[in-house]
Amino acid sequence: MRSLKSLPLLALLALGACADPAAQHLGGFGDPVRGAALHAPFMLGDTALLAGQPARAARAAVQMEILAQGFSQDPIYSHEASGSVQHATALGRAEMRRAIGIAPDASPALVIDTLRDAAAALDAGSPARAEAALSGPAYPAGAAATLARLNRLPYLPRVAEAAGAAWQEVRRRDGSGRRG
Repeated sequence: MRSLKSLPLLALLALGACADPAAQHLGGFGDPVRGAALHAPFMLGDTALLAGQPARAARAAVQMEILAQGFSQDPIYSHEASGSVQHATALGRAEMRRAIGIAPDASPALVIDTLRDAAAALDAGSPARAEAALSGPAYPAGAAATLARLNRLPYLPRVAEAAGAAWQEVRRRDGSGRRG
């Protein structure tokens, strides 16, 4: 009987996840850094698999931004994360930004918002809206060039290393990385 009472709460949580497209692919239970880290090997482990899928590539870039920002500045992660994880995620973000054509000094929040908007526009079949989202100083090569780069993302070794490091760090924090 007790489990039946929790069904409305579970339904609300599921509905909330559906309402936020970013939460749909995050398993962090409301923690975007944890969610990005747990999915990092699958989304970022081999970015060449995203070729021809610019919306997915944009979402992968969002995840890389979240990881780098989280491990360097989020107090939940930055104080306990090893220097190697922070370094790996910073290198991964820099490599992803170079590959896509994002200005190195662009605000992470702006990059996350615009890439999410571009991915949603592409999912809706509106490349013009995606280009509009990717215009501005954060994308110095221009929106069309940025979309073309998202469409042909190569394998990015620093991004793959960052994905593995972030995943390991979250598993360590969860107690899953222990051998016993």
